[in-house]
Amino acid sequence: MSTSFAEIKAHFLAEQKANVTPRTLQDIPLSYESITPAWLTAVLQGTHPGIRVASCTFDVKDEGTSSRRRIFLHYDNADACWPRSVFCKGSPNLENRYILGMNNGIAAEVHFYNQVRPHLPIEAPVAYHANYDRKSFNSIIVMHDMIGKVEFCRIDTPMTLERGMSQMRLLARLHGEYYAKPDKFAAMQDFNTWEDYFKATVELAGFGDSCARGFIDAKDVIPPALYQRQAEIWPATLKCVAAHSHLPRTYVHSDVHLKNWYIAPGDVMGLNDWQCSCLGNWGRDVAYCISTAYTPDERRRWEQDLLKFYLEQLRVVGAPAPKFDDAWRIYRQQLFSALAWWTGTLGQPPEAPKMQPAGTSIEFIRRMTHAIDDLDALNSF
Repeated sequence: MSTSFAEIKAHFLAEQKANVTPRTLQDIPLSYESITPAWLTAVLQGTHPGIRVASCTFDVKDEGTSSRRRIFLHYDNADACWPRSVFCKGSPNLENRYILGMNNGIAAEVHFYNQVRPHLPIEAPVAYHANYDRKSFNSIIVMHDMIGKVEFCRIDTPMTLERGMSQMRLLARLHGEYYAKPDKFAAMQDFNTWEDYFKATVELAGFGDSCARGFIDAKDVIPPALYQRQAEIWPATLKCVAAHSHLPRTYVHSDVHLKNWYIAPGDVMGLNDWQCSCLGNWGRDVAYCISTAYTPDERRRWEQDLLKFYLEQLRVVGAPAPKFDDAWRIYRQQLFSALAWWTGTLGQPPEAPKMQPAGTSIEFIRRMTHAIDDLDALNSF
């Protein structure tokens, strides 16, 4: 949390100078091109005893907030059950390590795959291996390759009420796992609170100024009456974040926009990209999910039904659920920090890594600001 840009850069340069070739599980590759068959063999032996990777080839680069790459595996004598490819996500580049190092996002995703995912019965990716360096914030996560097996959502993926209910079912299961089992929640000390995560992102990584720029840049898609109240948006955002300190707390994904979901067989919704996961109130996930998944007309039609269904599902898993009126107020209030994640993304300075296409940011801002306007959320506190 207190690491500076200079410290991150110094550790990065030291890694580059040492230039260790990855061969054991303790080694974290400095680039995808540096990955060796010996390292891949070590990664996969835990789930596939006797496996021996002879060589590997790489798919096209996929760069954003993190660096992603699909790796194709080749064997001299392949067993039928051995994977033919894996999907990797990491932070080999200096740009990857700034925001996600300073706000603990790199650590959060590694901890999710090592501590949470093995015990959580939801539709989400499964990792063979996840590791990170606590000083340099270099990291690598090697996952089962789902390409061709699921449909990854886009900004224009059609969303039905049934798909939204599948999302709510997953979120209730995720949240209820920790509401219902305080002993499990007590073991989650490796994760930030949402307030700390937000503060580090805004203050240490400079995201606050980006939010103001992004709101102005998206003027054309923001309801005019809401745009005129621009000066009230940031204070409401801070209130929305501060509310987590006195609201019931659980484990939340915290970045549940539509593009982080996928559709598994049976039209079941799955959730990936856990680098923002932290300890906070359920309202952030539910408000963020519904307000980005649907067009404004669809949201108006279904949002109350989806919130009621979510509360029912919390009870199904044995977790305490608030009354609808209380939940509705929390839902309206929690729209503001969700909006900040996208005004901040749109308003990033030119030297920052391009986390998302501008068109994606603008469309999500359109959807969320219409929700804020429709629900008179500025007057919900």
